[in-house]
Amino acid sequence: MLNVENKVIAITGASSGIGEATAKLLAQNGAKVVLGARRTEKLEKIVEEIRQQGGTAEFKAVNVADREDVKAFIHFAKDIFGRVDVIFNNAGVMPLSPMNALKVQEWDTMIDVNIYGVLNGIAAGLPIMEAQGGGQFINTASIGAHVVVPTSAVYSATKFAVWAISEGLRQESKTIRVTIISPGVVETELGSDITDDSAKGALQEFRKTALTPDAIARSVLYAVSQPDDVDVNEVIVRPIASVTSL
Repeated sequence: MLNVENKVIAITGASSGIGEATAKLLAQNGAKVVLGARRTEKLEKIVEEIRQQGGTAEFKAVNVADREDVKAFIHFAKDIFGRVDVIFNNAGVMPLSPMNALKVQEWDTMIDVNIYGVLNGIAAGLPIMEAQGGGQFINTASIGAHVVVPTSAVYSATKFAVWAISEGLRQESKTIRVTIISPGVVETELGSDITDDSAKGALQEFRKTALTPDAIARSVLYAVSQPDDVDVNEVIVRPIASVTSL
């Protein structure tokens, strides 16, 4: 693909789902990928698979809610490959629940991972990209950044925030590209942490028409592969069979 080969791309939430699929697809197209997540045993396996296919990949444990941890992850990528061309802030959690369930600790977790995780990635990478004269942030929002449904209030709020942060960064940046990826329902581990039975049942219904992670990976590849003067600002990807706004 045009404009992908040899790019250094750091990916959070890379141990499964969208992050894993994206890392593999980008590596197949010549990118040098650096995978980050908390589950290092899964990262190690994915990196080995990429290398066996002839790709270039490294991994490092990262907790995206920890600013210093994210900084260490991004600088790890830079130290190995000499630059960082793309940061894919992809890690996220989705413990959906009705507001009156008062699952306040789950609210805090969504804010820490979904909002601070993106901000921490930007804080770590922005000085590097500005110094090297360019780069790209790709931030995973959600169709939940555009639509609120029962049980999604806090989750959607975090994804609205990702959308707003990304759009603000785009407007401030003259040399750095910013892309928002907003998936509809995808068959991933997202939502596996739901503890509310009603929300869990609703998600199972939505996932009857879910996309595979590869569909989102192709969207990331498209955004990365554009010429440097082309900024794909947002990609919304929904299952064609879905009869809902999700």
